[in-house]
Amino acid sequence: MARTARFAALFMPLALLALGALAPRAALAQTPSLAGNYLGALGPLNLRLRLTAAADGVLSGTLDSPNQGAFGLPCADFHLEGNTLTFTVPSVHGTWQGTIENGGSTLSGTWSQGAPMPLTFRRDTFLASDKPSAIDGAWAGTLLEGTADELKTQFTFRSDRSGKEYCTADSPDQGTWGIDCGEVKWSPPDIAFEVPAIKGSYTGKLSADGRELVGLWKQSSTVPLTMTRQAKPLAPPPPPKISYLPAMAPVDAEAMQAVLTQDFAQALKSGALSPELGTGVTIGVVKNGVARVFAWGSARADSLFEIGSITKTFTGLTLAQMLEQQRVTLDEPVRKLLPPGTVPKPAGAEITLLDLVTQHSGLPRLPDNMTPADPRDPYADYRALNLYQFLDKHGVGKPADPGFLYSNLGFGLLGQSLADRANTTYPKLLAEEVTVPLHLDDTVVSLSVPQQARFIAGHTAFGRPARGWDFDAMAGAGALHSTAADMLAYLEAQLHPGQWPSSAGGPARTLGAALALSHELRADADPGSRIAFAWLYQEKRREYWHNGGTGGYSSYAFFNPQGNYAGVVLLNRGPGQPEIADLIGRHLSQRLAGEPAVIFGD
Repeated sequence: MARTARFAALFMPLALLALGALAPRAALAQTPSLAGNYLGALGPLNLRLRLTAAADGVLSGTLDSPNQGAFGLPCADFHLEGNTLTFTVPSVHGTWQGTIENGGSTLSGTWSQGAPMPLTFRRDTFLASDKPSAIDGAWAGTLLEGTADELKTQFTFRSDRSGKEYCTADSPDQGTWGIDCGEVKWSPPDIAFEVPAIKGSYTGKLSADGRELVGLWKQSSTVPLTMTRQAKPLAPPPPPKISYLPAMAPVDAEAMQAVLTQDFAQALKSGALSPELGTGVTIGVVKNGVARVFAWGSARADSLFEIGSITKTFTGLTLAQMLEQQRVTLDEPVRKLLPPGTVPKPAGAEITLLDLVTQHSGLPRLPDNMTPADPRDPYADYRALNLYQFLDKHGVGKPADPGFLYSNLGFGLLGQSLADRANTTYPKLLAEEVTVPLHLDDTVVSLSVPQQARFIAGHTAFGRPARGWDFDAMAGAGALHSTAADMLAYLEAQLHPGQWPSSAGGPARTLGAALALSHELRADADPGSRIAFAWLYQEKRREYWHNGGTGGYSSYAFFNPQGNYAGVVLLNRGPGQPEIADLIGRHLSQRLAGEPAVIFGD
């Protein structure tokens, strides 16, 4: 998961998530009201489930994992039948299924993210004070007001019957809601609290008239923050409306631009893809050997974008190349690829290269020693030494049944360890093994001066300017830039690995076998999906896919060997709700297959 510094680090994004499909929400019918907050625990992880019910009885929600710094993860696919409830959390490929008990106060069930684990949610039974304190309620302000980096903020205070104060933090401009504050110290008129998840703190005073909090927000720097009392708290926007257009005959590559222009006419005119938002999207499609690239908005056909987590598939192919060249083995412990003495051998099972490339290592999403100097560029100063220090503390032991757990850390480690084995850097290794043999001249970690001129400006999901991201030790998780043309060449190689004969010279001689190897399905992912070497595989559609997201860019790529087609969507907006790149990518695939095509509300 590249915002502004200071308060923006509060919501340093969960970078490079693989975000799943959105689906219709469930009506509440005659079951007890489920709206409210629920608390649960998954091993050492504390979780908060926030459920809301619309006026028409439709259920939606978000999930927080404060221990991992994850807040507001959208839930989807709500299905309610009697007292049985299911929903998914697409961004982490998780599914919860269970029953509603005790009049809606308990949700007892199972969490599946590979291996099923029991997970019971209990309604938050906070008892509000009969007489609210002078600070209770919602307070909103703006950090860095009048600058390009300004951010709306909101803090909500409430006191319980013992007089203890609690607080949550929101950043509406970043779509982040409900981050827990630490201990609140309220000694009228002085107020002080921390927000541990983002290492921020506030100190201030309540004005004599009780209408303002005047103080300082401290994070990587200290800035003034004055907040005013809100008669009505700022609230998250309603979930996006997702619907489907009727199926039509399978569309060829030549006709795709005209079809999509018609399908997304409203979005292109005044919606999420409209010119006034600065949105630029480049789309590439190939079917039966015919390729087309086209662009909308501020993008050009040859624009360069950050492709985020699609980089993981390149890292997976690099692993396959080194396997075919017998430089590593799939069951080899990652410990053995690292510099000697980096991490001790664990007592039991340990993480292997196969575990890393299939997201079954048990490693967390991100290391806990990431402290970026500039949260707008969160990976730039995370070096190999930082990674090794984390591993020395965390270890490389593998849980008994880790299941599928999406980890940027895992792929950063995979890329770094392969580079260590090859005694080079990740960018040089990737070029040698993948991008040079495939003639992908515009697929690079670092841009040349001419390429910088074609690098399209990025924006957050809320339309604010966003800078590009730089990577060091975590490069294998999401460092690449590319164009639609390069990505189509890459996807055509995926469709037809046999075009790379073993008689070729250099690393190209193993490329065909490596491509085929990287497609072999190795483990379960989210329901209905499996995983190969980073590529996720939809079993029903027999289609490989991956997506990506950085602070100012999002992407989606897929290939379908059975249908002999592939496509890529590159967008200069960071991930949000809806996930525009994902939806365009799914729509593109469905039009190629002649299926009903998903579309989002404007």
